[in-house]
Amino acid sequence: MNVLFLCTGNSCRSILGEATFNHLAPAGWKAMSAGSKPTGQVHPRSLALLAREGISTEGYYSKSWENLPATPDIVISVCGNAANETCPAYLGPVLRSHWGVEDPAHATGTDEEIDAAFMTAYRILRARIEAFFALPLETLKDDKAALKAEMDRIATLMA
Repeated sequence: MNVLFLCTGNSCRSILGEATFNHLAPAGWKAMSAGSKPTGQVHPRSLALLAREGISTEGYYSKSWENLPATPDIVISVCGNAANETCPAYLGPVLRSHWGVEDPAHATGTDEEIDAAFMTAYRILRARIEAFFALPLETLKDDKAALKAEMDRIATLMA
């Protein structure tokens, strides 16, 4: 099953989701990420955080949803609600869920405060990904309505 983490810039949240998902994924599950308006680079704080957490950063880059390496079965949008951020809507026939997370790239303050915003985004995504992998996925992958209901429930989890 291919899971797409989707946001606008594909530099922070969707990359954190993709890398964390792939780090924790059982065989047969693979994540990718993309943006509707990719920045063209992964935010250095995202890469540093992943490295500190022991998650490989190799091969991750900011890319457009028009250049996906595979067709997604599931799309998880991760755009937040701050600053009236518009979340792109993937138009293919896939299961969709919205796991909104505020964009740490817009955090301001001291280095410690900005790092804390990245860590908050990571912890929320990791908690949701761990909850996803705790589901009976072998059963749910054939019941799209039940899987969507579970994914929408997971979307409410915080770190």
